[in-house]
Amino acid sequence: MATGRTVNRWVRFYMAGYDMSGYSRTVGPLKWEYEEAEITAQMGDAVKGYLPGSASISPGVLNGVFDSTATSGLHVIASTVAQSEVVMVPIGIRAAPAAGDPVFMGEFVQLGYHAVEEGGAIFANIPFGEWDVSDLLSHSRSKPWGVLIHAKAARTAANTAVGIDDYGAATALGGYMMYQIFAGDGTATITIEDASTNTNPNFAALTGATTGELDCSSVQKGVVDLTATRAVKRYLRWQLSLNTATTVTFALAFCRTITVGF
Repeated sequence: MATGRTVNRWVRFYMAGYDMSGYSRTVGPLKWEYEEAEITAQMGDAVKGYLPGSASISPGVLNGVFDSTATSGLHVIASTVAQSEVVMVPIGIRAAPAAGDPVFMGEFVQLGYHAVEEGGAIFANIPFGEWDVSDLLSHSRSKPWGVLIHAKAARTAANTAVGIDDYGAATALGGYMMYQIFAGDGTATITIEDASTNTNPNFAALTGATTGELDCSSVQKGVVDLTATRAVKRYLRWQLSLNTATTVTFALAFCRTITVGF
């Protein structure tokens, strides 16, 4: 994990268990903001609805290359609208995304799909709305920025390496994890482990931070919440438990709740 500035070349876009980075040009703005207090004159001004105390979170618009390749092309994956999508936007720092790098993530409603011509080529603009309201309210997720625990890669064995320090201290307010499983050849379970000391023997499963056993031979995605009072130790790492699978390709991120609501 590096720190400092970066450029669009090192941004990735994962959606619904697919890596759309090879088709994507830009995404954004990656929005996280709160509504201003409503102080207009209700008798004469337009009605405006918002969720008091809840953040407005959206990945904006994905601009990509129109591609109809079966099972993987942008047109095939993203041309169904008005549905909620699990989205991760890892941002590498002057290199491909690595563990510890920032990730914008959430479950967002895809509002549309627009095929457009530009300079003779055909592109697709995909606008996303806010974080799915029912999901946001039921889980009290108000922070879209987390860290990458496992950059997209294929794994064939359990993890014995050290982890990352995403905050600099332990916390006691839970958080949530997000996973995207791109490929595999059987069943496996992905979890997050935490530790107070960054050594292999000190790591143990972070209670609640697990996918459960999944069939990784088909794409998988999801968001898993920890309880609001779950203690999370300082260091975090990924873990993989293979059942019938011998290889799994996945990305994993975690958003630690630091203060109530954030």
